[in-house]
Amino acid sequence: MNSSAQGAIGVFDSGYGGLTILKSICQELPEYDYIYLGDNARAPYGTRSFDVVYRFTLEAVRYLFDQGCRLVILACNTASAKALRTIQQNDLPGIDPSRRVLGVIRPTVEALSEVSHNGQIGVLGTPGTINSGSYDIEIEKFNPGFKTYSQACPMWVPLVENRESDNPGADYFVDKYIGELFSKSPDIDTVILGCTHYPILLHQITRAVNGRATVLSQGNIVARSLADYLQRHPEIREQCSTGGKCQYLTTENPDKFADLAKIFLQQDITVNHINL
Repeated sequence: MNSSAQGAIGVFDSGYGGLTILKSICQELPEYDYIYLGDNARAPYGTRSFDVVYRFTLEAVRYLFDQGCRLVILACNTASAKALRTIQQNDLPGIDPSRRVLGVIRPTVEALSEVSHNGQIGVLGTPGTINSGSYDIEIEKFNPGFKTYSQACPMWVPLVENRESDNPGADYFVDKYIGELFSKSPDIDTVILGCTHYPILLHQITRAVNGRATVLSQGNIVARSLADYLQRHPEIREQCSTGGKCQYLTTENPDKFADLAKIFLQQDITVNHINL
């Protein structure tokens, strides 16, 4: 592969949620080109095994590399939890050592030391992310002594994607999972939204938390982390094209994707269908 050519920054998610990450990245770094790929035909990833998530994610990463991307962001907590490390350690050296794949869990965890006062951390996520234990592992690695309390929220993604986030049913399930999280420890002072769909429910989540903790949404954290990464790695930055354009791809129906994308982007977009 040509290591000198420039390409767009790839942003991958199993579906729609990564659009919240992309939106923040585009606001922070508007000068770069981006390709967003949602593997909607095979979503959700959260209930799938490590091996399947790894295989699907690697296929997506390879596709984005083939489109010229030099850097790919896994804007998906499940993919970051179940596939990132294997791809970084086992696959990238053979594909092209000059390319990079980054995730969303590590920058989120690195931000905790600036926010938490007592090291009592709550993590809200899909069953797949919670069951992977990835946040527990990373929090212990970067913040030894911090205590993690995790809560799976299986109803939140369906609520968002079925446009029910502003209805009373959403309030019920937000209150339910927040209540279950704080029942594990009333001393939690920082809550991580460990799924990229959850910022759509931020108003309801903040209301339910009711001042007991700081709520961390990943979009701005990941965007600032990427800006810092590119600043510290000019050899990667110089491989990223700067046309200010964004291309959207999905493995499912492009019209459906464009329609639901409005929930996350608040704008109309053009979407193309691809096969992985």
